[in-house]
Amino acid sequence: MTENDFVSIGTLALPMLGKVCWKAPSNIALVKYWGKKENQIPANPSISFTLDACATTTSITYTRLEDSAADFQFELYFEGELKEDFKPKIHTFFKRTEKFLPFLKSYEFIIETSNSFPHSSGIASSASGMAALALCLMSIEKEINPDIEDDFFYKKASFLARLGSGSAGRSIEGDLIQWGSSLHIPNSSDLFGIHYPFEVHRNFRNFHDTILLVHKGQKTVSSTVGHDLMYGHPFAKERFSQAHKNLDKLKSIFASGDLSGFIEIVESEALTLHAMMMTSLPYFILMKPNTLEIINRIWAFRDATKTPICFTLDAGANVHVLYPESAKEKAIQFIQDELVAYCENGHYICDRIGKGAKQLSTTIG
Repeated sequence: MTENDFVSIGTLALPMLGKVCWKAPSNIALVKYWGKKENQIPANPSISFTLDACATTTSITYTRLEDSAADFQFELYFEGELKEDFKPKIHTFFKRTEKFLPFLKSYEFIIETSNSFPHSSGIASSASGMAALALCLMSIEKEINPDIEDDFFYKKASFLARLGSGSAGRSIEGDLIQWGSSLHIPNSSDLFGIHYPFEVHRNFRNFHDTILLVHKGQKTVSSTVGHDLMYGHPFAKERFSQAHKNLDKLKSIFASGDLSGFIEIVESEALTLHAMMMTSLPYFILMKPNTLEIINRIWAFRDATKTPICFTLDAGANVHVLYPESAKEKAIQFIQDELVAYCENGHYICDRIGKGAKQLSTTIG
């Protein structure tokens, strides 16, 4: 598919008013996306587990204008408070998507959104937020054009979400989502995420992710800035090649249930992501001392007990502790006994693989 496949055809009857609401999950990348080209195209493919508890709930109340406006008309409320500082990002998103959603200037929107986790703390709030927003807009488009089929609905939602935040394209569906063109993955695309098409062993079903909130404050460097620093990065070419190779290696690992191979790739990917940050110009470090302490304790526990528990990191200080259902009891006890002490105010989130976004309500007229 190309971008032109997502351009709306013709102008159908526009409803006068309505309200839609979606809940979209965050995701945790196993092979990381870091670095992008023009129009939110990834510099390398990635793959992620869709989460469940960590999610954004967004509703859009829309009222048709008498005449189309010169600019986008909307107000944005985050957790009940008017958020003017969030509006520029949404305005940019509307500009990028207007070609594909030509009704945007025909409505006044009230956008209300909330997270089940701390904003800007390395749990990909932009991914779940933009995914939920894209799904709400697709629900409005489906009211305008009821002939839109489900498969296209979700593909276009992923396509639109990506234009707001690259990894948001992986937060539409579940449970294992691949994004970015790969010669060895059928139907893979830089434009939207797809269900991982190959065999996945039961070891990787019902996987758990306990997120240790080492630092709940806003990151000192945004992911957007970090992605841009991959331009001219001395190790960029090697990193992009590594991502392709790791994605290829995961095919046999997922099929065979090889937890040791999985751990090796996932932890290497996490450390490589932060190595890219530390070797860019300007360079920066998002890990905190407690991040490193947690990592060392996970390594020591795994070595001593042979429990298949591992970590990964997003672009932040928080640690995602990953483990299969079979290791749940031991992992939770270890986390409570040894790792919670390194979390800010002892806070952590128990999550697991989820099935994707859910529509909560639709009201027309």
